[in-house]
Amino acid sequence: MPKRGKKYLEAAKLFDRTVFYDPSEAVTLARKSATAKFDETIEIAVRLGVNPKHADQQVRGAVVLPHGTGKTVRVLVFAKGDKAREAENAGADVVGAEDIIAKIQNENWVDFDVAIATPDIMGQVGRLGRILGPKGLMPNPKVGTVTFDVAKAIRDVKAGKIEYRVDKAGIVHAPIGKASFTEEKLMGNFVALLEALVKAKPSAAKGVYVRSVTLSSTMGPGVRVNAARAATVGVAVQ
Repeated sequence: MPKRGKKYLEAAKLFDRTVFYDPSEAVTLARKSATAKFDETIEIAVRLGVNPKHADQQVRGAVVLPHGTGKTVRVLVFAKGDKAREAENAGADVVGAEDIIAKIQNENWVDFDVAIATPDIMGQVGRLGRILGPKGLMPNPKVGTVTFDVAKAIRDVKAGKIEYRVDKAGIVHAPIGKASFTEEKLMGNFVALLEALVKAKPSAAKGVYVRSVTLSSTMGPGVRVNAARAATVGVAVQ
């Protein structure tokens, strides 16, 4: 067992680790357990009834959290000409084409959080797969980061769009805001993410789809959520 710090142990006393709480109660408890000196992220872990080893049971997508993530997102856009100017006007932090591709290749430069690319340049951006892929930074049309509508893509990302993807254990990990958020905002983001996951249910998935839901702050203990009760906050868990 890992040795836990004093603050973690104190936070763990705030609730019963064996109880499955209603979503709103779980949000309250996860928020209260954030006792670090920095503004901790409130994170969610959803275990799904899928087998990620099968291609037809992959769960991946993106959702715009209505209240954002509380994080300042640095956006890189691969584009040329008019689309590059459109990206600059829309608030992209870095815009470029061959010059940025070369910088990433030669310097392993990855000082950005999200990369967006227009389809016409993806042939060149594809060469960066070995660098950007493992870091989750590769533009992907499935999550809306390969598009000619770069202005909308930038606005969505800046507004709180996050990507989600099931891991090898069948779990989706994602942020739903900061401990400084109100409980109402955290609940709004919680509902938006759960709804997106339910809509992304693969047709090949059988049995109970949402197996478990846990909320936690960056440094705090996990709070178990009664997944079935998620329906009471507008999510039709299946």
